[in-house]
Amino acid sequence: MSRLLLLLAMLIVSCSIQVSPSATLDKLKESLKLYMEECDRNNSRDPPSTGLVCNRTFDNYACWPDGLPNITVSVPCPWYLPWYHEVQHGKVYQECDANGQWMTAKNTSECDSNNPSQQYYGHIRIMYTVGYSLSLVALVLALGILVFFRKLHCMRNNIHMNLFASFILRALSILIKDALLVANITSQELSREQEQGFPRASMPPVDLLVNNEITVSCRIAVVMMQYSIMANTYWLLVEGIYLHNLLVITVFTERNYFKIYLCIGWGTPLIFLVPWVFAKYLYENHECWGQNIDMNYWWIIRSPILLAVVINFLIFIHIIKILVSKLRAHQMRYTDYKIRLAKSTLTLIPLLGIHQVVFIFVTDESTKTTINLRLTKLFIDLFFSSFQVGLSKE
Repeated sequence: MSRLLLLLAMLIVSCSIQVSPSATLDKLKESLKLYMEECDRNNSRDPPSTGLVCNRTFDNYACWPDGLPNITVSVPCPWYLPWYHEVQHGKVYQECDANGQWMTAKNTSECDSNNPSQQYYGHIRIMYTVGYSLSLVALVLALGILVFFRKLHCMRNNIHMNLFASFILRALSILIKDALLVANITSQELSREQEQGFPRASMPPVDLLVNNEITVSCRIAVVMMQYSIMANTYWLLVEGIYLHNLLVITVFTERNYFKIYLCIGWGTPLIFLVPWVFAKYLYENHECWGQNIDMNYWWIIRSPILLAVVINFLIFIHIIKILVSKLRAHQMRYTDYKIRLAKSTLTLIPLLGIHQVVFIFVTDESTKTTINLRLTKLFIDLFFSSFQVGLSKE
């Protein structure tokens, strides 16, 4: 489990740090190839051992010499590791049993990366998994109540139901994507062990990172995740438009607008998602489509999200101005006036997704060299998006 978490952290890092991921992977593959060739040369240089020994081999992680029975063999950390400069004095250990077979487990702790950012990514993943899971339960209950009780059916609640559905789709797609990634890693790990005769514990994270062939199901999950994120953003925009129309338009016929709201919430994302899918398939058909090698393709789905966030922020400002004028018109006491305004503002911020404005101009390209800013942005975005249902309850 620890190795799977480490691999997930490495995948997140490789997908999120935009320093030519394909070039990084190519360099890692080339280094691994050279290490394997060096291992073959060293192992073929000495004559075969006589007697009972654990055979010299490369187990997809380190190059092992012949080992004597009941002896723990140690070799230096493999130099192809991207973080080798951190662990160049460390060793990896494996025990040769009494029957001349390598034990199923080996100790690679001295060769594991101690990069704190990778540990931080692991903590973030746990945080948003808990958040999305709790939100999913609350959303299903809330949506079930709104659907079951017909007395609650009205334009406002119809919009709420679609917003809840977009939140459910977003949470499910992200959780399914993570589950598929872990399942895909585990299944490929087992299949390689059966083919090559290596024990499960000997399969290293780096080998999986280099050779992992992501299945079509993972790409479908990523596409659904991107669609759900866009749909969720545009249903937040619909909430803002609807609230704005209630306050501004004197004669507001709700039914005339619902079909337009449906097109905005569910239809607009498809306009941008389809070209992005074609671009990924034709030009970046790598792994799980999580890496953004050419950021121009990423802007196909990023720009409409940013546009919706900006529009919703402008609507938010206008709504606050209207609320201020209405509260002043009621000639309320200054203390009550501030409290009512603060409550309204704090309710609108998560309801309309206004928190996204804080880092709207902090793009992946601008944080290449400022990892702390990137981690902060990632934490705030994932925290609010995963717990947003609870924060926006009225």
